[in-house]
Amino acid sequence: MEQRQLGRTGLRVSHLGLGTLTWSRDTDEHEASEQLRDFVDAGGTLVDTSASYAEGGAEELLGSLLDRVVPRDDVVLCTKAGVRRTPSGGVVDASRGGLLRTLDASLRRLGTDHVDLWLVQTPDPRTPLTETVSALRIAVTSGRAQYVGLSNHAGWQVARAATLLGEDVGLAAVEAEYSLLQRGIEREVLPAAAEMGVGVLAWSPLGRGVLTGKYRRTIPADSRAASPHLAGFVEPYLGAESLAVVEAVATAAAGLDRTPLDVALAWLRVRTQVTSAIVGARTAAQLRGSLAAEDVVLPPEILHALDEVSAPELGYPERR
Repeated sequence: MEQRQLGRTGLRVSHLGLGTLTWSRDTDEHEASEQLRDFVDAGGTLVDTSASYAEGGAEELLGSLLDRVVPRDDVVLCTKAGVRRTPSGGVVDASRGGLLRTLDASLRRLGTDHVDLWLVQTPDPRTPLTETVSALRIAVTSGRAQYVGLSNHAGWQVARAATLLGEDVGLAAVEAEYSLLQRGIEREVLPAAAEMGVGVLAWSPLGRGVLTGKYRRTIPADSRAASPHLAGFVEPYLGAESLAVVEAVATAAAGLDRTPLDVALAWLRVRTQVTSAIVGARTAAQLRGSLAAEDVVLPPEILHALDEVSAPELGYPERR
C-alpha cells in the first residue's frame, strides 16, 4: 500500500487508514482482530480511533490487540480528544485540562506511553483556540504525542492553530469528512491546509456507506442505517440530493466491471492533497472490499463526470 507524507512532517502513513468507530459496539474482538491483521498485512499503517468511540471501548479493544495481534511499532496510532460523556450526554470540552486528562486516559486504555498522532475532535466554542493549542503543544513536548492536529475544524482555525504552534511543534494534520457526497472542505479547509503545509485525513470516504450503493433500494438489516447507534449518522445522505451522485458512481462501476466502493475510493485517491482516507468497517469482510480497491484507476472522462455531478457549487452545502 502506498505510504504518503503527512503534510510537511516526516511522518508517513498509508493512504488508507483503518477506522474504529464501530469497535466494541458493533464490531467484536474477533472481527476487530481480523480487521487489524488484514489491514497491516496489506501494508496499512494508520489506525484511527477516539476516546469518544464507544465511550473509550474502541481504544480499549485496540489496545488489547496491539503487540498481541500486530506489533505496536507496525502501526501509526491516531486518537482524538475533546468530546466527553456526562450523565446528561456528550459534552464538547477542548480546554487544556480536559484534553490532557483525556489523553492520559487514552494512553492507559491503549496500553502505550505515546500516540503517533493526537487530534482535537471538534471545535469548542467555550474555549479559546489559544488554550486548545497550548494542550497540543504540551502533548508534544511531554512526549505523549509525536504529532498533533485538528479534526472537523474550519479553515481559519486550521490556519490559526498552525501559526500558533509554529515550526517547532507544527500542526501535522486536519481530519475532515470528504467524499463524493461531501466536498464542502474544498471551499476553505483544503486551501488553508495547503497554505500551512498541513496533511489532510479524509473520514467517511464512502459517504457514511451510502456510496457503496447498498441503500439504493432499501436499508439492509445489518447495515449502519439499521443500527440504533448509527442510524442518525447515515440518514443525512439517504435523501434525494445524494441519489444523483450514487447513481453516477454505480453507472461508472458497472462500466468498469468494478464495485461502487472501488469507484468512490479511486476518486478520492487521486486527490493529491489527501494523505489518507480512513475507512471504517463493521466486519473484516467489508474491510477486505476496501483493501481490494487498490488497483482501480478511473479514466479521465469518468473522473470529470463524477466531479461535475458532485460539485459543491451544485447545491451541496457543507455539513457539520
